[in-house]
Amino acid sequence: MREMTDTPEVETPADRAEAGRPPWLGEVGLNGFAPYLMNRIMGRYNADLRREMAEMGLSTAKMRALAVLSVMDGIQMSKLGVYAVVEQSTLSRAAESLCAEGLARRETDPDDQRASRIYLTRAGRAAFDRMWPHMAASHDRMFEGIDEAEQRAFLGTLHKMLANIRRHDF
Repeated sequence: MREMTDTPEVETPADRAEAGRPPWLGEVGLNGFAPYLMNRIMGRYNADLRREMAEMGLSTAKMRALAVLSVMDGIQMSKLGVYAVVEQSTLSRAAESLCAEGLARRETDPDDQRASRIYLTRAGRAAFDRMWPHMAASHDRMFEGIDEAEQRAFLGTLHKMLANIRRHDF
């Protein structure tokens, strides 16, 4: 059996700070790490809506697409994926399903024959309108006990964060 004589140096928090490196996650803690908290909040929000979505035959991707289309109808598919925060392959399947179910329709973009645009149908608008009260109630529950000024400041911070990381000009 070989004896280990070299012990690896363990980097201390002071070493990391001196070198200009961020602290380890263990030092920050999960509750001090914004991406973890944002994922946890959105996970809870989506979980709260799953039953209503399932009753309507909607997946999270379909619901997100309907939500975006309720505000930006006739958007290009590529932009819809960004706004709905859904990977392109998942969005394509969701859009095909929405079209097959009569909740949306897809048309060739008149300005770019290679692209397509997707539109809500009356049935799609009605489906979203049935889903919206559940979405709004979940939203209100998240902001319970948080006054309007704090909500505005929080939204302002989120907009700044999005501007810092976004890869699109929209």
